[in-house]
Amino acid sequence: MCTCKNAPSLPNIDKLVDSSSRYKLLSFMDSYSDYNKIPMFEGDRYKMAFMTEHANYKYNVMSFGLKNAGATYQRMMNKIFYEEIGDALKVCMDDMIVKSAEERQQEVHLSAVFDK
Repeated sequence: MCTCKNAPSLPNIDKLVDSSSRYKLLSFMDSYSDYNKIPMFEGDRYKMAFMTEHANYKYNVMSFGLKNAGATYQRMMNKIFYEEIGDALKVCMDDMIVKSAEERQQEVHLSAVFDK
């Protein structure tokens, strides 16, 4: 049995940073450990089982480093921030950049992201 790679086109983080140079205000955010909040499909949990000298375990949530974890996370972020992604918001897996030319715009853009 093998895991088929499921890779939507992931944004290039270097291009995202380079495209931000013309903006006055930048907010960089990292969704730390959010992979561990995505439930694994019940039927696949046994595939991630492991044992120690004390007990057997299996993951109930997605673990960072799984073959399709990045693609799964990117799809989730694209779905959550569908309306915000564009000039003001760029998302690359668990990293986000909110950018604006003016302070008031930045407040509006950040509020929209935080409201999600």
